[in-house]
Amino acid sequence: MMAREQHPVLTPAAPAGEPAGPDPVRPAGRLRRHRRWLVPLLVALLLAQMAAAMVTTAVRQTPTIDEPVYVATATDYLHEHRLRYNPEHPPLGKLLIAAGVAVARPRYDPSYAGTQGDVGRHLLYESGNDPWRLMLWARLPVIVLTLLFGLVAFAFARELTGAAGGLVALALYTFSPDVIAHGSLATLDVPATGLVLTSAWLVWRARRRPVLYVPLAGAALGAAVATKMSELPAVPILMALAAVSVLASGPPAGRRVLSALAGAAAVAVVALAVVWAAYLAVDPRLRFVPAEPVPALHGLRGRLVDLLPVPPAYRAGMRVQFGLERYPWQGYLFGRLYTGSLWYYLPAALLVKTPLALLALGAAGAVAVVAVGRLRPAAPYLLLPPLVLLAAAMTGARDFGTRYALFVPVFLAVAAAGVLVPRRRWRVLLTGALVLWAAVSSLRTFPYYLPYANEAFGGPAHTHRLLHDSNVDWGQDLGRLADRLRQRYPGERVWLVYKGSGVPSYYGIHAADPRTVPPGRVHGLLVVSDSAAAKARGRLAELIASSRPVGEVGHSIGLWRR
Repeated sequence: MMAREQHPVLTPAAPAGEPAGPDPVRPAGRLRRHRRWLVPLLVALLLAQMAAAMVTTAVRQTPTIDEPVYVATATDYLHEHRLRYNPEHPPLGKLLIAAGVAVARPRYDPSYAGTQGDVGRHLLYESGNDPWRLMLWARLPVIVLTLLFGLVAFAFARELTGAAGGLVALALYTFSPDVIAHGSLATLDVPATGLVLTSAWLVWRARRRPVLYVPLAGAALGAAVATKMSELPAVPILMALAAVSVLASGPPAGRRVLSALAGAAAVAVVALAVVWAAYLAVDPRLRFVPAEPVPALHGLRGRLVDLLPVPPAYRAGMRVQFGLERYPWQGYLFGRLYTGSLWYYLPAALLVKTPLALLALGAAGAVAVVAVGRLRPAAPYLLLPPLVLLAAAMTGARDFGTRYALFVPVFLAVAAAGVLVPRRRWRVLLTGALVLWAAVSSLRTFPYYLPYANEAFGGPAHTHRLLHDSNVDWGQDLGRLADRLRQRYPGERVWLVYKGSGVPSYYGIHAADPRTVPPGRVHGLLVVSDSAAAKARGRLAELIASSRPVGEVGHSIGLWRR
């Protein structure tokens, strides 16, 4: 058959004296103008709903287990400029929290003696401060930073796949229950995760302008390891990626190896400078007088830590971290209580705590990044940092929650944009449907983001049967419990087993510990935190088994009638 002849499409001219027809260029121009403001509008709406969710959560939740320590340490930084509390975490994240504490201007007694936990409770409940107000101000800087990291996720995905991909990544990020939950707390997990993502994005950008972006990537990486030591395994990965980016930028043939080594070294040097700057910002003289003993570290590990060119307080923090790794912690997974750690704990917990739509789109996007030639250069930047950090976290001894692996949903959100390349109608529609599913799943758990579980595992009401600690019950619902007792159980005898840093009496909860008296004397309302119930053995287990369940608070505290 002969090929059909192709003819250009012509637009007939209007007859003389008649008005010209519509200009075919104008609708396209209008569409481009609409897209110009539509994308910023959608970005603003996504970030606004995330901000509303985080602020609402921050206002309603009482202090979680770690927050009083960080807030007290930040307050000590402000008032005393000393490196004394919480050496197991570097100071940068707590300096961020200190920005909010400075606005709250709490009363602080620097002479109070005790552990870092004691100092935190004293600051919040025994110094004449309003813990609700202080905690909100302490949480606000983390909320703002979490929103900014959403822009990083958007920018990273947009550079790889276009504006539509950027919006997919941002939507999955802003509707991630784990990111919302921990982004609304005065803790270090989201800041450290977001800084690693920022470093990976800047290293990727260094493929075009290495002189500008390699140092910026080193600064972001340094900020990450100056916030949490658990991000240290990312250092060699991002150094190697910096070398790859420098090579991709096309240096002269005779200087390729030298240029690559210089790029990797620049990341390390700038990162180290940021770590030193964080400690110097607290105390220019770098005095370190720990409030609690720092464990000794012997053998090869001890010698390597001593050789690191970091401040003495950083080395002490590493010793504390290694000491915590030697402790026989208890874990809880799928109804099983165990001592020690399970290597598969974090992957299993992530399957429970990550929205199914994010898991599906993230996995498909990761495959696309590897398989599609146009995206393949970005594969190491998107996949290696979370894989290495997850592998390192899986070797840890503390099976406490997915907050130790927040980088997985964050990097998956960016990788998910890859499903739109190549852009097919069915892919766009399916991706839109899955993003909508992720949004609905997130909105349905509002405002109980900490105990979120996806639909395959029954939702947040069932999380306590599968996981414990910061996955579901981190002490955040003491205020809600107080409201419930006042409204539904006024004047009743209350027996309480609470796992958290809050002080029940401050919120008007006057209760006794049922484990301190014979079971026959425990009558009335039995209230037990889900983490304590998960680990219940002996007398507490018998009390729960012989009581009638009557309700729950925030999907994190159980109520029984005796």
